[in-house]
Amino acid sequence: MSNRSETETPRGVPDARNRLNDLTGREWVYFLNSIDLIEGEPDLLSGEFLNDLPEEQWAAYQSPIIDTFYPTSGEAGYAHHIRKRHPSPKPPQLMKRLIEFFTKHDGWVFDPFAGVGGTLLGCSMAGRRGVGVELSQSYLDLYQSASETLNLEPQTVYRGDSRHLEEIFNGEDYHFDLILTDPPYGDMLSRKRTGERKKKTGDDSPTPFTDEADDLGNMPAEQFYDALKSVIAQSMKYLNVKGYVLVFCKDLQPTDEYHNLIHADVVNTLAQIPNLRFRGYKIWYDKSLKLYPFGYPYAYVSNQLHQFILIFRKEK
Repeated sequence: MSNRSETETPRGVPDARNRLNDLTGREWVYFLNSIDLIEGEPDLLSGEFLNDLPEEQWAAYQSPIIDTFYPTSGEAGYAHHIRKRHPSPKPPQLMKRLIEFFTKHDGWVFDPFAGVGGTLLGCSMAGRRGVGVELSQSYLDLYQSASETLNLEPQTVYRGDSRHLEEIFNGEDYHFDLILTDPPYGDMLSRKRTGERKKKTGDDSPTPFTDEADDLGNMPAEQFYDALKSVIAQSMKYLNVKGYVLVFCKDLQPTDEYHNLIHADVVNTLAQIPNLRFRGYKIWYDKSLKLYPFGYPYAYVSNQLHQFILIFRKEK
């Protein structure tokens, strides 16, 4: 008896054994590289499945970097004029792309650090059901405003501290297929700004996520990593077995005291959670960021224009 679907589609033959997403085998292979170089995007406003690209466009996905230049104005900016009030808003188009690989249609997605709702907007665009928790009511208000502006169905949101999920969910029996989040990384955004922003405005003042003491973004590194582990461990209770956890992070410039490979520290921290296994990463290269001559003319200083998307899976 065959395990494959009997129905041929323009994208190939779907395999009935695939419980993770709606991709065919050919489409699956291209996503497995840790970097995607994308020459062009499909019509994201149409709501069509991202992996419905013709074969000639699929060649652009063979490299293991997600290479994007998402506009920040006009209709293609996806309400960036609203979302930019958050220090680190993630493009809904990018989140949609990840959601469509790691879930099936009508799957459930959770973001314990929802911010202004990049993950939640991506869920609405992809036909998935999203749940978000956010400490700041002002960010939740911005998410609602962005949803209305984009005419997207709003997802379920809770205001609260994700270190107390059982209290927040109050008996709701969620079963998530994916946890997709971009945590507020310790006191990193509380440091003085350098580079393009300082050059343009002369402003080197810190940009914290909030002023609240419970915000992970205001915690020193050791306390931050303990809190992040607690949040992900609690979230795992609501994650289906073989469900995935995707965590964004960006390294800092190394110092004489520490290498500042934040992605390695996050992996080491979350690997301590029972039944959570690190499966690799993809790299998001955001071409909307501009190069800046750090260190010129004295020494090499790297332009950090990429972020890691760390990929974990819940095992039995």
